[in-house]
Formats: sequence, C-alpha cells, structure tokens
Amino acid sequence: MKKNKIKIVGLFSGCGGLDLGFKQAGYNIIWANDILKDACDTYKLNVGNHIVNEDITKIDLKSIPPADLIIGGPPCQGFSGIGKRDPNDNRSALVYSYLDVVNKIQPKIFLFENVTGIKSSKTPDGTKVIDNLKNAFEHIGYHINIHTLNAADYGVPQKRKRVFIIGNRIGVDITAPPQTHFDSVKDKKPWITSFEAISDLESPSENGNVKYRNSPLCEYQSLMRENTNRTTLHKIPYSSPTDKEIMKHVKPGGNYMDVPDKVSTKRIMYFKSTGGRTTTYGRLDPNKPSYTLNTHFNRPNIGCNIHYEDNRMITIREGLRFQSFPDDFHLVSKTQRNFYVQVGNAVPPLLSKAWAEHLKFYLIEKRSDLAISNAKSGVEPFIK
Repeated sequence: MKKNKIKIVGLFSGCGGLDLGFKQAGYNIIWANDILKDACDTYKLNVGNHIVNEDITKIDLKSIPPADLIIGGPPCQGFSGIGKRDPNDNRSALVYSYLDVVNKIQPKIFLFENVTGIKSSKTPDGTKVIDNLKNAFEHIGYHINIHTLNAADYGVPQKRKRVFIIGNRIGVDITAPPQTHFDSVKDKKPWITSFEAISDLESPSENGNVKYRNSPLCEYQSLMRENTNRTTLHKIPYSSPTDKEIMKHVKPGGNYMDVPDKVSTKRIMYFKSTGGRTTTYGRLDPNKPSYTLNTHFNRPNIGCNIHYEDNRMITIREGLRFQSFPDDFHLVSKTQRNFYVQVGNAVPPLLSKAWAEHLKFYLIEKRSDLAISNAKSGVEPFIK
C-alpha cells in the first residue's frame, strides 16, 4: 500500500483531466467513476484501471473506498432540480449523488468543479443553486469556500473560467492556488498564446499521426512533448464548402463580422443584425490564448475554433493542446462525436495540477489538525 501518497476518489471523471493533474502531482487515485464507456476506456489507457464504468446513482456507496480527498463535478444539467430532492429527477440525482458520496466517505477535503453558470442558476422556488449547494455541504459538516478560476492564469493556453467549491472538515478557509501566469503584467509570466500552444505541430495528416515541425519553441511545447517524439489525432475535421469559403474571410482574432454579406449564411446575417455570439465563426488570435473549448470544436458556427493561420478547424490534438493534455495522452472512442465530447468536457490537467500542489499544504502541513477526523472517515493516516 502506498502510505506516502494522499488517497483520492474521483467522481464524474470523464476522460481524466482533473484526475490526471492530481496524478501528475503525486497523489494516489484509488477509485474513479464515469458513465461514458469511451471516456472510461480513455481514462484506463492514460490514468489507471481503477475507474468504474457505471451510473453513479446505481453504485453501492459501500463499494467506494475511504479516501482523503474527493474530486469531480456532476454535469451542469443537474442544477435545475437541486431545490428539492426529487427521486424522479435523474439530473438532480447526479448532484445529490456527489453529496451522498462525500457524506459517506467523509474525506478531509473535497473539490467540486463546474461551469460558471452555477453561480447564476436558480431553483424553481427562486433560490440560488450555489447557495443551496453550500448549505447542503455545510449541513454534513464541511466548511465551504468558493473560487472562480481562469485556466489561462495557471499556464493553460485557454481562457476557460470554472467554479470550484472546496470543502474541508477542519474549519479553515482554503484559498485559491496562487496565480502563475498573467495577462500583460510586467515581470510576470504571460499567458500562453495559441501560437505557443500548437505552432510546433506539423501540418495535419490523413491518419492523424505526425512528427513535430521543429524543436520546442517555448516551455509549454517542451512540457507537452516530454514523453514522446510524435503525436496522434492531428487530422483536419470535415467542413462544408460553404464553411470553407466563410473561413477565408475571417481575420486572426476575428469572427462572423468579417464575412462579406455576399457569402454570409442566414445564421450569420441574423447574428450581424443582433450582435449576438461574438465567437461564432471565430478565428484564433495567435497572440492570445484560445477561447473556451466546447464539445463542438469541429464546427465553426459554435465557438472560436478556426486555426489562426490555416483555413480549417483545429484538430483534436490541437484541442488537447489547448486543454493542456500532453501529447502522449491518447483518446479512445467508437464515434467521432465522443472524441470532441471527451476533450471539451475535460478539466485542463495543468489547472488541476495547480489545485493538487496547493492542497498539499492543507493535507500534509495541517495533518495534525486533520488527524482528529481520521477515526470518523476510516482512512489510514498517510505519511509525508
């Protein structure tokens, strides 16, 4: 048994972005779960065989081992029904399943990740979802802190904001990890740009397997290439002739507003008249991080996903780069769609690793306080 490592249970782990960051920081992930088989297969290939492919609402809580830390976040669709616990609402059941596992395992700390929309979402009775969640976790004995973080501030080449609810049983305030990268701050590490993120990748190939264009141009490229001399999944997604023509007119950092009316679609003309969705038909700016990657980054009309130089959509590998997955991370999927779902839903590993390194202070330096709660949780003390 690895007594020198902090034990983790991962919930709603997906392809493993959040878990991978903690693994990279030296934690011992002993159990994880996700309902999507392709995601579980990807997880097994890259993170470990400890993941269970099952609906969390159907898992016997007694089968989940004791742990020092629980990480994860249920799909955001579940928040519409969190006001009252309705056993017939499968979406709200996901939220409460997370709560139930925390209550059963009683970890020293839990980290709950989700989209920023959770802060404004309301229940049917008008109360804020995040307030209800906070109250529910406090009711089972946890002191709660809530932080909104931008992945770009932690070395991820993507402006991706996420909410983290962090709870602990020793009654301390847990701060956010210290910021490592900054937007135009003198004498500070700058944000990683789109150019720095992907410019060393060779032109996409038919089978997606490529070597590198050149030696690493920056620290980020070296980090991504650390354990491999080539990579995969670098194949151009399909685009319609109409979309290809539209892409030709979009400038770096631009969007549908750059497209002449004569080649604009009805959708683009509608957005031009209303001023909506500024990332639609967006082209990356090589001097800035990417926008938030979604699960449809093979489509130009949803998000800013056009390559900053080429008239094409970004590849799956480029999407993985923007999410800070290393080049030896490989995806498993029976469908093309699930490649994009896995990448777009993931937590960037570098953001996760920032949390992992930060939480060591609370889990190791403060272990004398935490030791008091070990008897209740049944977790064997770990050693430094």
